[in-house]
Amino acid sequence: MSRLLSGCPALQDKVRRVPSSDKASRSGVASPVASLPGAAMPPPVSPADATGCPFSGAGKPSAAHVPGPVYRKPFWRARLPEVSQEIASLDARRDCQRIVHLLTNYEFPFDIVRSTEIALFHTYGSRSVSRLLDRTGEFNKRGQKRYDDTRLLIARFMECGWEGEAGRRSLEQMNHIHSFFRIPNEDFLFVLWTFIDFPIQWMKEYGWRPFTGHEQEAWFHYWCEIGRRMGLKDLPEDKPAYDAFIRDYEAREFVPNEASHRVAQSTVDILAGWVPRPLRPLVAPISLSLVPRRLLPAIQFESPPAWVGGLVRGALKLRKRVKRHVSLERYPSTLDTTLNRTYPGNAYRIEGLGPDYAHRDAE
Repeated sequence: MSRLLSGCPALQDKVRRVPSSDKASRSGVASPVASLPGAAMPPPVSPADATGCPFSGAGKPSAAHVPGPVYRKPFWRARLPEVSQEIASLDARRDCQRIVHLLTNYEFPFDIVRSTEIALFHTYGSRSVSRLLDRTGEFNKRGQKRYDDTRLLIARFMECGWEGEAGRRSLEQMNHIHSFFRIPNEDFLFVLWTFIDFPIQWMKEYGWRPFTGHEQEAWFHYWCEIGRRMGLKDLPEDKPAYDAFIRDYEAREFVPNEASHRVAQSTVDILAGWVPRPLRPLVAPISLSLVPRRLLPAIQFESPPAWVGGLVRGALKLRKRVKRHVSLERYPSTLDTTLNRTYPGNAYRIEGLGPDYAHRDAE
């Protein structure tokens, strides 16, 4: 599925805009940055600026547990075993930031982006989440910008961790955006779970190899710590407990509703705009063939033709077999080298991402 990250910074329900003067006390989840509007703003960040990322091999020294080396692989070289060897040597809890960086920027750059896009599309099945997304109108008015802003924020702290300057600022800005809304804790937990579960399942089905048990443990600890830094409460202690919570949540919230349909349709329309007009009718069936089937009734979409799903999944599994032996991707694959439609040349400020009312650099 094409890039579906367009919805995250405002993915909550039963929410309404809260005046900034009283948002910290009335939010469903406390925002760690609700008191930051008057703080001095750091300098702009651009993709060429490696300062603030402990894993970039440049910039300021980092306080991260394992800054680690930067591996370089030209496109024609075979996959470097040093990356997986380093992952295996690290502690799954203490060094989870470094492990997530290595998985995201070296081992599975394409797959992690695709799996997190599908994860966010899955959140549209929640009537609670979708009602807010629909109410903001951001998908209809500024869909591409919403996608790019969200991608930049999330990808930055995945790439740099929360201890790197750029990663910390990105997480703070995301929290700042969330602080304008009354957000139920269970909605936050649901969305966070998709970032844990969907990449694990995707690698099992379509990755050139599945996550190891060690990597799954690190992935879980990383996202749970992100949740704690977002102010989430009652995080399940392990993955099976989290899965059980999600089953109960989806049983309540995955019901057919118009808000879910509108948000999903708006996202599909954004994706269709990226391809030539003759190919646009294929975007919806291809995208929907990769989402969990339990999502489709909630977003009020028909199941795509079986042959479409077979072709899409077959192509991904063929890629999986080829990737086991051949990789044409360079190391490292970073956020800074990706296409950015909203910010040509990747010129942006982290504190200026998100809706206009959440721009802290304008205060």
